[in-house]
Amino acid sequence: MKIIRESIRENSSSFLQGYLKSADVQTNQYKYPAVIIVPGGSYTHISLQQAENFALNFSAQGYQSFYLRYTFEHEALPLMPNPLVELANSIKFIKEHANEYNIDTDRIVIAGFSIGGHICSLYNNFYHEQWLMDYAHVDNSDILKPNAVILSYPVINLHDGFPKDLESILNWVNDDRQIEADKYVSKKNAPTFIWHTADDPFVPVKNALKYSISLNEVGVDNELHIFHHGPHGMGLANSTTAWNDDSNNERVATWFDLAISWLAEIWQNKKN
Repeated sequence: MKIIRESIRENSSSFLQGYLKSADVQTNQYKYPAVIIVPGGSYTHISLQQAENFALNFSAQGYQSFYLRYTFEHEALPLMPNPLVELANSIKFIKEHANEYNIDTDRIVIAGFSIGGHICSLYNNFYHEQWLMDYAHVDNSDILKPNAVILSYPVINLHDGFPKDLESILNWVNDDRQIEADKYVSKKNAPTFIWHTADDPFVPVKNALKYSISLNEVGVDNELHIFHHGPHGMGLANSTTAWNDDSNNERVATWFDLAISWLAEIWQNKKN
């Protein structure tokens, strides 16, 4: 496995770290799907160790895996649209290096956790809009398009329980559309897999519910799993990412296999 780290935007601390497989001649596997992990951390930090764990688990399932260290709250005021631009640049970078990295450009996933879900849900809404294309210096929205989205206990609407204070919202956004991701979905959104726990005490489950409902209303393929119990930030929900006994939950940990099988179905449907 080759590990790379690339600066993803000038004059910022953002970077994209990748865990790359070589082409497997024996199995005739020359092009792999790719995933970009967008971790959580309340826009103040990310756990690099957890981000790497996510990436390595996807790698074990046959993905060229990356995680994005995006701009944090204290590095830009207002914060947006920096993380969205950095995610756009990440997808652009991966597609530009697809041959070198043995990547199938028609199978690129973005996977957001917690506040990373806010970034990914907004990106899913806006990747095709001219303002984001201008930031990324592209003239074709297909260059920025994700083929599937995974949202894990996502922040979707900043008025629905997280954050608790108005000051944070004002620090984060410069456009009202960036507050309520559920309000701006369209038929151009990519298929989306969402999971949450019903009693999440930090980011209320209505965030996930609202986004799924909005996707349904415009006819975008989506799959939603609500587990009846679990704290916020469960990650893989196993011993690899558990931060207390309650976040190591065998039933909730099935979300990852469900997501992988869902992706396999999405890729198969694209062939048909």
